[in-house]
Amino acid sequence: MAKTNSSRWSQRVTQTSNALDLEPEVFTKPNPRAIARSLQRSAEHSRRRKSDAYRSAMSMLTFYLNRAGKTLPKTRREKLEKAKDELRRLYGKPAH
Repeated sequence: MAKTNSSRWSQRVTQTSNALDLEPEVFTKPNPRAIARSLQRSAEHSRRRKSDAYRSAMSMLTFYLNRAGKTLPKTRREKLEKAKDELRRLYGKPAH
């Protein structure tokens, strides 16, 4: 059964919320550093964000990870988790 537009609320949130103006296919970039740098650029240039750049970028990455859930392949999840660490490094935040 095909999903309807109403069941893709997370896509709508990503596109229309006051979060970030993301680069296309940011979460499919080849390495964690590229993902983190893209999120950093988006956060620092976005006029739609409500909080500081670091927080907005990390929130969008976490939102994507949470919405993907169990359907996300292990290797891709690991890459995105490493992108979190890279994002922390770019903003001079302590690692977890």
